Formats: sequence, structure tokens, C-alpha cells
Amino acid sequence: MDLQKFSQLLYQVKLVDQQITKNFENQVGFSLTRYALLMFLRKTCPCSQHQIKDALGIDNAAITRHLKVLEENGYVVRKRNEANNREVFVSLTEQAVAELDHCEQEYQAKESNNLNLLTDVEMNQLLNLLNKLDLQLSKGDKIV
Repeated sequence: MDLQKFSQLLYQVKLVDQQITKNFENQVGFSLTRYALLMFLRKTCPCSQHQIKDALGIDNAAITRHLKVLEENGYVVRKRNEANNREVFVSLTEQAVAELDHCEQEYQAKESNNLNLLTDVEMNQLLNLLNKLDLQLSKGDKIV
């Protein structure tokens, strides 16, 4: 693939990312990152901010900012570890669990009406390709 085609591909990925992010936030009411954070907490709650950082690959400052917003909106509770004051544990609130359940129910209703953008096969193909790109780039491979 020549550089021009590759740059077009990357630009298209960027445009699709922006549109997906906008649509997701409008429909779900959370940013993709905050939704991923809430879903991680749903599975591993309570957990430390450090565990969230490692699982989502987000730096400490960003995790703190996201958690502050989620806490202000009543979705999470943060509590310092009494044995180690530097460690903060995070838990979901009942409000967060209820809203996540509601999001899942709405998605299931839409899915049953065949409103999916991609088939399962297409979704798996795209995921595999994106994972391949991510793996290559994370190894330090050069784009150009």
C-alpha cells in the first residue's frame, strides 16, 4: 500500500472514530471512556484507581478526571485506603448500576430490531484488523 492510500485509511479511521464517539455519547449518555470505566468497575468493583489505569491503559491524571466527573454525577464513590492513604478504592453506586442496566436493555431492544451497523462477522474482522494495527504500532513499528 502506498503512503497516500495509507494516509486516507488513517484519516477515515479518525473520521469514523469521531462520529462513533459522538453517536455513542448521544445515545448512551456517557463518553466511551467513561462507559468502559463503568463497565470495568461493574466487573471488578471495588478496585483501586491503579487497577483501572492498568486495565484501560489510561494515565493516572485522566483516570482521576474521569472519576471526578463520575463521582460528581453520582455514579462512583471513591474512598482512601485507611492502611495506605495514597491508594484510592472506587465503587459503583446503585444509580450507576441502574443506568448501566437501562443502557443494556435499550441496546438489546434495538439489537432485536436488527439495527446493527455491522454483522458479527464484520465486527470480528474489524476488531481483528484494529488489534493487528494496535499490536504493530505498540511494538514501535513505524507508520511510514
